[in-house]
Amino acid sequence: MLALVAGFSLARMVEEPASPPAGRPAAPGDGGANPAAHDHGAGGVPSVSTQVGGLAVSAGGYTLVPESRSLSAGARTRWRFHIEGPDRRPATDFAIVHEKPLHLFVAGRDMSGYQHLHPTMAADGTWSVDLLLPRAGVWRAFADFAAVDPAGTQVATTLAVDLTVPGDYRPRALPAVARESIVDGLTVTLEGTPQVGATRPLLFRVFRDGSPVTDLTRYLGSYGHLVVLRDGDLGYVHAHAEEQVGPTPRAGGAVKFWLAAPTPGRFRLFFDFQVGGQVRTAEFTVVAR
Repeated sequence: MLALVAGFSLARMVEEPASPPAGRPAAPGDGGANPAAHDHGAGGVPSVSTQVGGLAVSAGGYTLVPESRSLSAGARTRWRFHIEGPDRRPATDFAIVHEKPLHLFVAGRDMSGYQHLHPTMAADGTWSVDLLLPRAGVWRAFADFAAVDPAGTQVATTLAVDLTVPGDYRPRALPAVARESIVDGLTVTLEGTPQVGATRPLLFRVFRDGSPVTDLTRYLGSYGHLVVLRDGDLGYVHAHAEEQVGPTPRAGGAVKFWLAAPTPGRFRLFFDFQVGGQVRTAEFTVVAR
């Protein structure tokens, strides 16, 4: 069986573009912003990469440039940034990857407060999104995108920057390893454990009052999305669910991902899924060996 895992990349909360379309469709077979992370092999199963990403503000000739790196705790702010291209001008041509031209993920340095956002881009290349950071501390913002260069080549890149919220910072301890996560009255279970040097399946099942949920719907083209952050440096992976063959989530089956851990250590998993038109996130702590 061909395996899927994501190379480390990032971003989301939905807003429709107020300006002309900010991206073009990705090339056939381009399953995500990082080809190593999301390219699909035969049978629609993405290929595998254990490359850690989202650790630099500049890579591949592109730089993430925020208007501000300091925000106020608990205040909703219109946060703006642009992606500077190799010509040192704001890039404006982006491929549409998983229904969006850019995905933004935000989490505290203690891996709490995860957010999955979708900024919109103005004609001059300025991206903006309503951002609410509830607590003081240092937060990490990851931009996951595929820019299109003048030759028409898609340049998949994941950039990240730290944002500071002044105040009394009290980091939260990483939650203990667990196989269940409760979110909005739904119970999500996790089967499988990431392993270094081997690709292993991770299966998520959603239950309501002890019975399998049968009305999962696709979110951004998939039954689920999985973001993985590494404890210590917030190395990032973004995976998408394997296309269902046989039992589907709608019939109570599992949402399956393939993952190969890049290193030993603790990781935080964020599983995004949609039920009844509402996107929810189940969170897990795992240890890879």
